Amino acid sequence: MTTPDFIRETLEDLKARHLYRRLVAVGSAAGPRVDLGGRTVLQFVSNNYLGLAGEERVREAATRAIEKWGWGAGASRLLAGHTGAHEALEADLAAFKGTEAALVFPTGYQANLGAVTALVGRGDTVVCDRENHASIYDAVRLSGAELARYPHGDASAAAELLGAQGRRKLLVTDTVFSMGGDLAPLRQLADACRACGAMLLVDEAHALGVLGPTGAGLVEALSHLAPREHTGGGAREDGPSAVGPPVYSPGAKWADAVTASVGTLSKALGGIGGFVAGSRDLVDLLVNRARPFIYTTALPAAACEAARAALAIVRAEPERRRRVLSLAERLRGALRGRGFDCGASETPIVPVIVGEPGPTLAMAAALLDRGIFCPAIRPPTVPPGTSRLRVSLTSEHTEEDVDHLVRALVDARDRKG
Repeated sequence: MTTPDFIRETLEDLKARHLYRRLVAVGSAAGPRVDLGGRTVLQFVSNNYLGLAGEERVREAATRAIEKWGWGAGASRLLAGHTGAHEALEADLAAFKGTEAALVFPTGYQANLGAVTALVGRGDTVVCDRENHASIYDAVRLSGAELARYPHGDASAAAELLGAQGRRKLLVTDTVFSMGGDLAPLRQLADACRACGAMLLVDEAHALGVLGPTGAGLVEALSHLAPREHTGGGAREDGPSAVGPPVYSPGAKWADAVTASVGTLSKALGGIGGFVAGSRDLVDLLVNRARPFIYTTALPAAACEAARAALAIVRAEPERRRRVLSLAERLRGALRGRGFDCGASETPIVPVIVGEPGPTLAMAAALLDRGIFCPAIRPPTVPPGTSRLRVSLTSEHTEEDVDHLVRALVDARDRKG
């Protein structure tokens, strides 16, 4: 096979700008420590926030399901791929999210593609936060709708864009932003949608299992937690409390503006798959119009049963999310006290913003020398000038792990200086 010149030229350009990426094989199950290149390292990169990816009850549920259904589904959901496991998981997810129905997709990426393309098309407008996940932007392009972007976290700008558009309007936002760990101004965005009759789609991928009294996400957290004052890091005054029992407040009419809630089974739930939760009519529409659902093989039944077991643990063991949020608070406090820029993080995602790709790669390499795996995040994943280490914590990390990371980061920075 021949390789066109532009491929080689593109790769050389990426290398010259410190933007070239390569795969690194992990030789063990997801956890706070993994095998990397024949040695055990402390890792801070997994989205396995609650430590459920290798949890025994989750593994046992998957094993039992394989014995009953085998591994592959063999067909799309609308043909022979739909099982009782899918129905049971969707009922569990709808109850968890407090909606009439839910629909499972093979990945969270496909869930966003399916939801957006079913709700809007040519002549419609989608209003997006600039730091939304790539799957959301790909979904808008696939839909053919016009894209209007607002500055990150700027609810006033979003409202202006919604007011200026005609026909059908959809606002889409992550609730927790994957590279910054910060929260969307969800109440204000919902109010803006209600004011102009726009639909609202929220992607709770990094909030599910972590935020809210039961772990249902940011919508639940903001619906039940009274506003509070925050200190430091630019945190929002309506963010969820990191630890301790929730303070309940009456009503949450703003949440009625949410048309669709997208979630994933692959982060806090430790598995694979995605879903959309909402009204029964919304789910019926997706079954009939969401091409990423219709034209793909179904998620294996074993993955559904594993997700059900993980979801049961999330609901029964709130100490897992309290612990990971407490560890994140400890890490942010230690890093900010030593002069690091952690952005506006309020979640287990704690960025250490360095700036340019080269120095960020050097810091990641220095950590690896100290037995800590935390790769550099560079453009186009983050905006130019904001390359970072994206520290991601799990409930299985210890206070000693966090303190070791802080010492290693300080050492890497000071040695570089």
